[in-house]
Amino acid sequence: MLDINLFRENPEVVRDALTRRQMDVSVVDRVLELDAERRRLLTRVETLKAERNTVSKEIGRSKDPAERQAKIEAMRQVGEEIAALDEQVRQVEEALTAEIAQIPNIPKAGVPLGRDEHENVVIRTVGQPRTFDFTPLPHWDLGPRLGIINFDQGVKITGSRFYVLSGAGARLQRALIAWMLDLHIRQGYTEQYLPFMVKEETLFAAGQLPKFRDNLYHDAEEDFWMVPTAEVPLTGLFMNEILEEAALPIHYTAYTPCFRREKMSAGRDVRGIKRGHQFDKVEMYIYCRPEESDRELEKMLADAEQTCAELGLPYRVVQLCTGDLGFNAAITYDIEVWAPGCNEWLEVSSVSNVTDFQARRANIKYRPAEGGKTRLVHTLNGSGLGLPRTLIAVLENYQQPDGSILVPEVLRPWMGGIDIITP
Repeated sequence: MLDINLFRENPEVVRDALTRRQMDVSVVDRVLELDAERRRLLTRVETLKAERNTVSKEIGRSKDPAERQAKIEAMRQVGEEIAALDEQVRQVEEALTAEIAQIPNIPKAGVPLGRDEHENVVIRTVGQPRTFDFTPLPHWDLGPRLGIINFDQGVKITGSRFYVLSGAGARLQRALIAWMLDLHIRQGYTEQYLPFMVKEETLFAAGQLPKFRDNLYHDAEEDFWMVPTAEVPLTGLFMNEILEEAALPIHYTAYTPCFRREKMSAGRDVRGIKRGHQFDKVEMYIYCRPEESDRELEKMLADAEQTCAELGLPYRVVQLCTGDLGFNAAITYDIEVWAPGCNEWLEVSSVSNVTDFQARRANIKYRPAEGGKTRLVHTLNGSGLGLPRTLIAVLENYQQPDGSILVPEVLRPWMGGIDIITP
């Protein structure tokens, strides 16, 4: 969430940010109008309360019963007006918060200007796509032939966009998760095992509500929300807390399943396991001081790249343009791996510096070692990596002429002696 003082003192900064994001700027005027109305009401309330306090003292000193009763009656009317104004203030504050909560973070300087994903910028490509002496198959053919992906059972159990991983397929998925967590621990992250359901307050703090309400799964009876990403509970760990500067930076990693209502277009990504309502992901998350966040972004990006490199997957780093930047993010780099069967680059990681955007919503601050006012932390998040796209890339890049899958060497300790997946 953006600071209300930014709207008051530099509204053009917000207008410029929304323009660069290809968004309507009229919301800035609505925020300013609501803020002015709120301050007008508060001034009136404070004036009336001061008047009531003064008259209350006069009532206590008054010796004339008639005069005293008249003042008591006048203050009763003032009290009713104060109560009505307090309710107006509450409604205006609620509307003001709702407007600001819908406004995305301000892109950092240097984020490329662009309208949509087609204007993202490829920063670098690492590794050469494998040259096959046979036609590589897509995973939706490989998986069923090997008996490790069953689409029919997923549909029977739940519905479209669900599937079942079986045998070595399920084990390969689990191996990827375990190996990635262990790698991130070696990189300096502390593993967290988190709830897979959170309350509404946590989703608001993480910037998921109210913006993405239609994409979330919600149990209304208990007010539990299924997590769309581990970023949400990781943000919630320190809601409404003040950290000590000496504790920063804090590096966390976590695995969670993720649940999202995917609005899939007809004819797009309808084959295979690329997109679904449920998927697994290993997350990286950092709390740090504001002056550290640019450096921490580079670390997180390097850590995600190392994950791709050690899996032996060709990948590229893409910087998102302003029109494709996520709601919370001030700057984002995507990592895409090559999938030869699908014949496309698949995003497996999105690494973002969120600056103080989530911290302001979550009220997460730190106390400077030298004293003075508490400050908002900066938070960063990144996939390390996301499944099932990483699984797709492994299956398609490591397929053999006979249709088997060679297990990447780094995953073999978790595969129980399975070095190659065969029918």
